[in-house]
Amino acid sequence: MSASSVNPRLCLRSFCFIFETVKLIVNIKLKPLESQRSALLETLKEASKAGDWISQEAFENKVFKQFNLHKLTYHNAKSLFNLSAQMLVRAIAKVADSYKIQTAQQTAFKSLGSIAYDDRIISFKKSDLVSIWTTQGRLSIPFVMGEYQRKFFQFRKGEVDLIYRKGQFFLNCVCDVPEDLPIIPDDILGLDFGITNLATSSDGEYFTGAIVERIRQKRFIQRQNLQHKASEQSKSGKRPRSIYKLLKRLSGREKRFRYVENHRISKTIVSLAKGTNRGIALENLKGIRTRIEKRFRKNQRAKVSGWSFNQLKEMLAYKAKLQGVPVYFVNPKYTSQTCHKCGHCEKANRKSQSEFVCVQCNHSQNADINAALNIRGKAIVTLPQKSKNTVLSNTV
Repeated sequence: MSASSVNPRLCLRSFCFIFETVKLIVNIKLKPLESQRSALLETLKEASKAGDWISQEAFENKVFKQFNLHKLTYHNAKSLFNLSAQMLVRAIAKVADSYKIQTAQQTAFKSLGSIAYDDRIISFKKSDLVSIWTTQGRLSIPFVMGEYQRKFFQFRKGEVDLIYRKGQFFLNCVCDVPEDLPIIPDDILGLDFGITNLATSSDGEYFTGAIVERIRQKRFIQRQNLQHKASEQSKSGKRPRSIYKLLKRLSGREKRFRYVENHRISKTIVSLAKGTNRGIALENLKGIRTRIEKRFRKNQRAKVSGWSFNQLKEMLAYKAKLQGVPVYFVNPKYTSQTCHKCGHCEKANRKSQSEFVCVQCNHSQNADINAALNIRGKAIVTLPQKSKNTVLSNTV
């Protein structure tokens, strides 16, 4: 084929495809000296004051677009606050972004809320040192990160957020990580989400939610007992300061545990799909929480609201994209009531939470596995014809 006969659009599309990226947030921890710590806190407070003032001006004058807000507030803010020109630009952008959500009431910012830095006011000079602007001038502050974070940190690009959380300073860095070339799957791995089992694969593998539920119950009882003690002490005239400190220290543990567990499960599933050259089929569960909670009694809603399927779905999606594994979202309607053997759909097929028995062909199977196989079947139709024929012939 001659060079002139090649379609330039196809070449350009293929060329651009190689450079597709996945945006990830890499979190690194700063290790400032005491003097540097004071400078960082002062910078956060000054940026917050500037944000509140700009927000007030925006709300009173009904000016919410960034360009117009810059013209309205920049010069006055420059004389009122001890911030550099670029820090003020970032503060104005933050206020403008906050009014994209709503304009009915004035936006207020936390005194130690996060602030955004761009490459004009922050730079990473060495592998373990960051130069960052503060109200006391530029400071070189050491930082630490894990090997996993360092692997992605080389692709850092764009803004960096300075965050103060529980007495520690962190930087959230946006990284454009190049994804692997997508595989052409030979088959589909179907996944069914549930309460008893967080995920069940069409291979018959269970990712149980028992440990997550056990931790949820433990933390719920712990919070309930501590709040009861605090209430009793308040009634007797005492100040339950120690109990409130303990509650604050315990806050977020359940959420972090669930987050780590979802990382573990999603990593395992994507590795399995990649190793067997398969795509992943997931249920499209948009709006599931609103629909499901109406079906549960009040004492069961805490368990239902503890679901983190959206987080698990997002983790699966970005990990799969990084590995080049295609993800398909299918309509979950009737997947738990349909027999994957004969296709008969009836509510009576679902005998219990775990038992599925088809009333037409008497096929019996675990209900979650049957649903996962139905999800797989719905996604197979999206495969290329050659792969689809291979899958169907192997299934038969």
